Amino acid sequence: MATDPVCGMNVEEASTALVSDKEGKKYYFCSTTCKLQFDKPELEMKLLKRALAVAWPLTIIVAVLTYVLHIGYGNYVMLVLASIVQFYAGQRFYAGIMDAIKNKSANMDTLIAIGTSAAWIYSTVVVLFPSIFPTGSVYYDTSTIIISLILTGTYMQRLAETRASTAVSALVALQPKTAHLIKGNDVIDVPIEQIKEGDILLVKPGGKIPADSVVLEGESSVDESMITGESMPVTKRKGDKVTGGTINSTSSLRVKAAKVGEDTALSQIIKIVKNAASSKVPIQKLADKVSSYFVPVVVLIGIVAAFAWYFAGGVELNVAILIFVSVLIIACPCALGIATPAALLVSSGKAAKEGILVKSGESLQMASKVNVIVLDKTGTLTKGKPEVTDIVPLSSYSKKQVLRFAAVAERNSEHVLGKAIVAEANNEKIKAEFPKEFNYRQGFGIISFDKNGKKIMIGNRELFGKNLSEGPERQLQKLESDGKTALIVGVDNMVIGFIALADVLKEDSKKAIAALQSSGKEVWLVTGDNERVANAVARQLGIKNVMSKSKPEQKMEKIIELQKSGKVVAMVGDGINDAPALTKADLGIAIGAGTEVAVQAGGIILTKNSIYDAYIALELGKRTMSKIRQNLFWAFAYNMVLIPIAAGALIPIFTVSIYNVLPLLAALAMAFSSVTVVSNSLLLGRFKDK
Repeated sequence: MATDPVCGMNVEEASTALVSDKEGKKYYFCSTTCKLQFDKPELEMKLLKRALAVAWPLTIIVAVLTYVLHIGYGNYVMLVLASIVQFYAGQRFYAGIMDAIKNKSANMDTLIAIGTSAAWIYSTVVVLFPSIFPTGSVYYDTSTIIISLILTGTYMQRLAETRASTAVSALVALQPKTAHLIKGNDVIDVPIEQIKEGDILLVKPGGKIPADSVVLEGESSVDESMITGESMPVTKRKGDKVTGGTINSTSSLRVKAAKVGEDTALSQIIKIVKNAASSKVPIQKLADKVSSYFVPVVVLIGIVAAFAWYFAGGVELNVAILIFVSVLIIACPCALGIATPAALLVSSGKAAKEGILVKSGESLQMASKVNVIVLDKTGTLTKGKPEVTDIVPLSSYSKKQVLRFAAVAERNSEHVLGKAIVAEANNEKIKAEFPKEFNYRQGFGIISFDKNGKKIMIGNRELFGKNLSEGPERQLQKLESDGKTALIVGVDNMVIGFIALADVLKEDSKKAIAALQSSGKEVWLVTGDNERVANAVARQLGIKNVMSKSKPEQKMEKIIELQKSGKVVAMVGDGINDAPALTKADLGIAIGAGTEVAVQAGGIILTKNSIYDAYIALELGKRTMSKIRQNLFWAFAYNMVLIPIAAGALIPIFTVSIYNVLPLLAALAMAFSSVTVVSNSLLLGRFKDK
């Protein structure tokens, strides 16, 4: 038994001809519409828009003619308009019912097609053959409104859906297009596809590394955040490995290609995203599952009731037909059809006001079930760029003096730490002139001279070439143990202080973690950063579960491990390295300020770049599913109460004359149930964070 990847219905593989092959895998579908949505989503959306453009204007005219303008030949006008809606706008439901018959199953299309057809056929007989059903009541408004509402719900769902190919396309766009190939004394620009293992390549400052390689010559800082999530650039020297797609920052490198094409780390991430997306099991649609039992039962009730009253109850044939039609009209799933879309529409609108974009109803449904949340660090819990956190002066120097000397030294630097120091000096309104001389020591720091000839040094211990005394060394180690990058500042060969920098926490990170934990969620910090930084951040936030030095595939493996233990896992991230985990998680929550691929891979997008909104999204998901369950209860309760009445339960009390008004009462009851469902859904607009 296969599962339709679009609607989640079970499909008998042997009995369906609706099959698609994609990337070597077969997919089976319950209806032509589902197959079209999977194979050609743009075409399916175009046809849906066209159907809506026809359905709603005609439905409005039918409603006006039914309830406002009672004109001569009005029924004939409604017959024409309702027929267009029924058989043009509603043709997808008839295609669905034919597919259901072929597959020996029933879905929502079956319910809609039978119910609306019953209303249309009955009304048409009343108009064309008034002597058969002398009541004169027609129900074209019922059939047209149901079709229009269901199409609207489907359209909203399509708007919210995203395709895995979009995320993959964003990843592919990150791959370098050309490489600088070294041939003897020449450097030739060649397409990336022509690079072979063992080729010697030149990587210029600011350029992307074309393939997974080994450094042969040179020393430079490389931004690996797209792969590791590490916010700080990493110094690469001879013999070090560099990853294709990462960015060379400061100096030229000569590298030897080690892995090319599909073997590179970025290509492997693309493959992981594809596989994770295609293996994800779709959520079963409750209404469709119930409909598969509900439809045949309703039809059977209608047939049995009509025959029983005709043969055993002695009613006339026209009354028996009215009994059958009344059962089908009452069972027509107006409230059932809008129970979920109405709640999702209100909920999505409310979420958008909160800066939360929900890509599909399935995402909200899954949000209500999440009990474990896995968090990336860089750009998710932290701001994603280093800032000055501490200035520790030594001897007789002040903080401002230490910062000024450091800013002078870093004035010409393109390094991310240097820029952060200069930015801090600007914030403090400290004037830092350009140095007279500037000497960048790759991997160690900077030696420069100011306009007064003072020698300024800023960097690590190796730059100073001497041990610090016990007190300053202890202060330096304390800063480093807090997960900060500590730089030593010296003037004329004397250490005058330290400047510590870190990728600082966002303002609402502590509040978010506290809220998630108080709501019963198990929280994990899984980051590509080193153990010292990861543990420091976890301590600040009160997170007990920490996993550091995590590569993209390891993040995804952690998700799978948690899922195998029976957990429902949400992943929150913003980087390319988070894409596989975001896709594999039961629910991916992407930070909107992150990379495009992370945003595409997530089911929920936090546009305000606030991690606290992840908590809001999960709570809103819970509230939404509660409303949907209430709506479905109302929809089914309505059927459970009124189907027996339509089947003749009131004939002993009111005689068969009840059927002069019962179809009309059925339509009114159906409208009431729809109003109840919509009104209940609108209460989601009052959702507030407690």
